Amino acid sequence: MIPMRDGIHLYTAIYEPIHQKDPSPILITRTPYKASPYGKNMSSRLWSVWQNYAREKYIFVIQDVRGRWKSEGEYVNVRPFIANKKKKKDIDEASDVYDTAEWLLHHTRNNNGKIGIIGTSYPGFYSTMGALSKHPAIKAAVPQAPVTDWFMGDDYHHNGAFMLRDGFSLAVYMNRPRPFPTEKSTPSKPYYKTDEYSFFLKAGALKNLTHLLGDSIAYWNDLMTHPNYDSWWQQRDTRRSCYNIQPAVLVVGGLFDAEDCYGAWELYKAIHKQSPDTDLQLIIGPWHHGAWEGNDGSYLGNVRFGTKTALYYQNEIEYPFLQYYLKGKGTPVSDSRKANVFFSGENQWKEFVSWPDKDAQKISYYLNEEGTLSTQVPDKTISYSEYVSDPAKPVPYTDKTTYARSKEYMTDDQRFAERRSDVLCFKTEVLKQPLTVGGEVEVELDVSMTTTDADFIVKVIDEFPEDFAYNDQKDGKGSGYRYLMNGYQMLVRGDVMRGRYRNSFERPEAFIPKQPTKVRFTMPDIAHTFKEGHRLVVQIQSTWFPLIDRNPQQFVDIYTCEDTDFIKSTIQILHQKNNPSKITFRRL
Repeated sequence: MIPMRDGIHLYTAIYEPIHQKDPSPILITRTPYKASPYGKNMSSRLWSVWQNYAREKYIFVIQDVRGRWKSEGEYVNVRPFIANKKKKKDIDEASDVYDTAEWLLHHTRNNNGKIGIIGTSYPGFYSTMGALSKHPAIKAAVPQAPVTDWFMGDDYHHNGAFMLRDGFSLAVYMNRPRPFPTEKSTPSKPYYKTDEYSFFLKAGALKNLTHLLGDSIAYWNDLMTHPNYDSWWQQRDTRRSCYNIQPAVLVVGGLFDAEDCYGAWELYKAIHKQSPDTDLQLIIGPWHHGAWEGNDGSYLGNVRFGTKTALYYQNEIEYPFLQYYLKGKGTPVSDSRKANVFFSGENQWKEFVSWPDKDAQKISYYLNEEGTLSTQVPDKTISYSEYVSDPAKPVPYTDKTTYARSKEYMTDDQRFAERRSDVLCFKTEVLKQPLTVGGEVEVELDVSMTTTDADFIVKVIDEFPEDFAYNDQKDGKGSGYRYLMNGYQMLVRGDVMRGRYRNSFERPEAFIPKQPTKVRFTMPDIAHTFKEGHRLVVQIQSTWFPLIDRNPQQFVDIYTCEDTDFIKSTIQILHQKNNPSKITFRRL
């Protein structure tokens, strides 16, 4: 039970090597998920994800963060960072790391005075806070899929739209009351037994879920009372604090991470801009959430990547990074290899000085009549595509019947959605040469609607040739399940923009019915090659359920509105001379 500066004690499991000739570095993971197993049993991390470091006689530390499990204190989600701490009560996750590091240096056997901090997802956030702690012994931080901004792009919201499925389950799992430190979880009840689509559709408006949860989940009520990007959310944006970072930082993320893809890209960019002297590295692989800790990474769902990319990361990137900064072994990565990004489609790793590649050129694809997509600017005076968005019949995010959100949906076949009348589909001609793009995707839609609000979901898709087939020897064997890949529509990136936030996330605005209005937003970075013979496809829709909560399509408070507030909207996507709609990529 390590003491913090304000008198709170944090439960900490410490694993020291029995036989060590030389002093050992310390590797910390701080977690809200449990520093188990408690008692005499040992963490399986030592012979799995940490086995390389166990052989090198590292000292391992796993800590329950403040207010979770066996640690004392109050738990606060994404506790805001305090840059100027003036008194002992000015605590945050960075100060808890500092105090933990100081204690460990004086109480662990034969340490070498160097500390690293590592973690995935929420522990990725705590790793970032470790990098901000300014403790001189912390030499390396490895935030993996770090929670970075829960309103703009990570687990709970994307561009202001509430991520219903994940938001509900995460709030319920993480925020059940814990009246005193314990190693046992608070009893929970299953809120539904049927499939997720049916449950959330029958539940109706968000206020009904609030009523279902009652007062037991305080953080859910916080979510419901902060619908806009106010100061409460802004204080929890990690990117605002990334100045003068002293440790070396390796940011890790997955192209197809359904939870914190946004966080990895954005944390890297923030450190690169705000702390230019930091020794900063980036690696993004073709991974779902946490897949870099596994022993494969050669496929996701039906899509194959050719090699065991997770092993490449563990052995060629993470291990040399920590060995160099914590034990002084090996050599630092050259400036030309600071950003290492996997490009799906061609299934190749590419190395860059920084990300995005400074030599990339913008290329825009315009939506046109009859579902066409090209680099030609529309020339028609009046031209649009139209659909009716009905909240009572929302577009599902997958064609499967699921109880829990699948990780594979990030590369799933989108042909099922193209068959719906409330999904627009625009396609290029068959590509005569490869198109390689890397970086943010910029969306600019000119829209008109019959209501005062709507969501806009845009999906970037790679349509495979009709005679496509994987080569097991070249592409790997995948999951072993044989799916019809002829004409497959691979989701490369999909994201949502809540229309009311088109001009400001702090101050939402209603649409004026039937008045052409511009909606601009960016989607998280992609790294993909659309190969020769393939097509680039863009789908547009206004529901993606239950991934995203339904917009009532009226300018009302979505978190407190009634079931009767949900109405149909006829939406036009304009593609005409004075109101073009386009998707812009960065071409390499």
